[in-house]
Amino acid sequence: MPCHSPASFPSLRARTVIWSAALVLLLSACQGGSVLGGSPSVTGSTTASPTSSVTASAASPSPTASLVYKPADAKGKAQNVPVPVMPELAKENSKAGLEAFIGYWFQQLSYAYETGDVSKTKESSSNSCRLCADLLSGVATNYTEGRWLIGGLYQTPVIEVLWETSSTPQRAKVQVLQQQIVYMNPDGSTGRENTAATNDAAAFFGIYKDGSWSTTDLGVLR
Repeated sequence: MPCHSPASFPSLRARTVIWSAALVLLLSACQGGSVLGGSPSVTGSTTASPTSSVTASAASPSPTASLVYKPADAKGKAQNVPVPVMPELAKENSKAGLEAFIGYWFQQLSYAYETGDVSKTKESSSNSCRLCADLLSGVATNYTEGRWLIGGLYQTPVIEVLWETSSTPQRAKVQVLQQQIVYMNPDGSTGRENTAATNDAAAFFGIYKDGSWSTTDLGVLR
């Protein structure tokens, strides 16, 4: 993964290997039956999908129950996951705007982990962010053939924007917490070994162009 401003983040290049190793664990769940306990080519109905759940709920006496958020569990995928809404502040080309955008971007990533829908995160990620692309590809693949994920949600309790007026891209240091990830097979069995919860310091790079921010690079700091 290309690294910007290495003098400002001297450990970024070394720690990128560690983040990449964690990414391999996620992507490995997409590579054949020996890892997932079922080949990606296995066919089967996705009976735990949100669509089937909504259909079942529609026949119940309380149709409003279908609108209640339900996190993923061993019985099925998350249902009625709230779609993150970009705050107006995140649209500003300012230090506060970038801070708001970073928080929103990780909310989008959490949404992708819960639903398998990576479209919004892709829209706000630059093509130059290889880690973004690889991570989202791994998430999407883990939602194919009826599979799903439990957990993996993000929190960013600390966002420190290192704003420089003439700098492109802008940089930030972010404390990134991620929940444990459980990999589920279509039949409700667990796939490969769980990925443990993490608490990392990350380097975030973003660029403001045509009235909006996009993520251009990510890395983990030691």
